[in-house]
Amino acid sequence: MTRKTQLFWQITGYDSTTEIFRETVPAGCFTEGQIQTLLKILAAKAGLSFQEIVGACARRKTRLANDLLEVRHHRPDPFYECGSNPYFTARIVEQ
Repeated sequence: MTRKTQLFWQITGYDSTTEIFRETVPAGCFTEGQIQTLLKILAAKAGLSFQEIVGACARRKTRLANDLLEVRHHRPDPFYECGSNPYFTARIVEQ
């Protein structure tokens, strides 16, 4: 009998090279957009000041704007990264 492979999002947080958080959830629980939002929330909670969060949500190219919560997509795989230090990643894994 062949076992069916299941896909999961593996969400990991790092402070420099030290892992500070890991959660694996079924892929069907989140869209890619929701995963990106989750990474932004985790990165904000992990160490940004209120002012930095405001700047991250401000309109681009304005005086307040910063890119501290920009989500980077590494292709071709669904692999996302957000934050600088600490930072969080999400990738699809099979189990």
